[in-house]
Amino acid sequence: MNPNHSTTRRQFLVTTGIAVALSAPVMQPVSVLAQSGAAWPARPLRIIAGYPSGSSPDLLARLLAEHLGKSLGQTVIVENKPGAGGNIGAELIAKADDGHTIGIIGNGPLTSSKFLFSKLAYDPLKDFAPIALVGSAPLVWVAPKSAVTGSVADYIKSVQAAGDKINYGSIGAGSGGHLAMELIKERLGLQAVHVPFAGGPAILNAMLGGQIQIALLPGSTVAPLVQSGKLAAVAVTTSERSPLAPDLPSMSEIGAKGINIEVWNAIMAPVKMPEAHQARLNAEIAKILQTSEVREKLLQLGWRVEDTSPKALADRIKSDTALYGALITAKGIKVD
Repeated sequence: MNPNHSTTRRQFLVTTGIAVALSAPVMQPVSVLAQSGAAWPARPLRIIAGYPSGSSPDLLARLLAEHLGKSLGQTVIVENKPGAGGNIGAELIAKADDGHTIGIIGNGPLTSSKFLFSKLAYDPLKDFAPIALVGSAPLVWVAPKSAVTGSVADYIKSVQAAGDKINYGSIGAGSGGHLAMELIKERLGLQAVHVPFAGGPAILNAMLGGQIQIALLPGSTVAPLVQSGKLAAVAVTTSERSPLAPDLPSMSEIGAKGINIEVWNAIMAPVKMPEAHQARLNAEIAKILQTSEVREKLLQLGWRVEDTSPKALADRIKSDTALYGALITAKGIKVD
């Protein structure tokens, strides 16, 4: 048994604590006639979240909406448009032409979807204007507690020796967990078999039931089961240790060099939105994200704030697109 286990577990749980609930005022659309020459925004602003209510992007959107409404002097409404892994919401954002619609999008629709779907109704690199990265987080490699009884190195050797008798779960082909694990398999010489599930809870239930032995999931998702001692946290999917889980080894430390994968959410606008309006949104959101109140809530939800500039977000989209595109093409991964 690792003597540092108790300390590691406590610090991991503190730094990846999950918020039980994040309250946000329920805001109803208000019909306002925009008057010619009025200052922008001239009516309520709409944030489209292409994910279900209660999901991480939805919670982040509502957290921002509460503060953004105050700074803009207009009601900010969050509309959930889930489906196709966030692609339905992304399409609605890309095609919005009312000047008052933006959206929150996860990294999938902006980076890997163009390689996974034969027909995508928007161009991730041409149809959006990047506003700000809201939060990023590594995935956490988890396994049944009974499988990790010694050092991480010993555990990795056991997974290598098991060959294709070990299964790993993800939320579907092309998801962050799927792509990251395929990279890890290459670096570490693993043969674990992919098993897709409908969501994080289903993956965790399957692991507790013995159907799968590995999963890569956000820290906020796995923290309760690590706290209860049912799962062991093995590593994070970033090349260096993450401030969200500083006691967990990085990919480089376990021998999977060159892997640096995070999940993230970003505020995007239609490319046709005037640049002055884009700039104002970025300025206001950047101020909000730098407040101690919002940063603390993001930390509780398992996210950290990085560079909020549009350029940093654009660069992140391009680099992740290149990474995932090469992997998806090499593996022949397709969703449709």
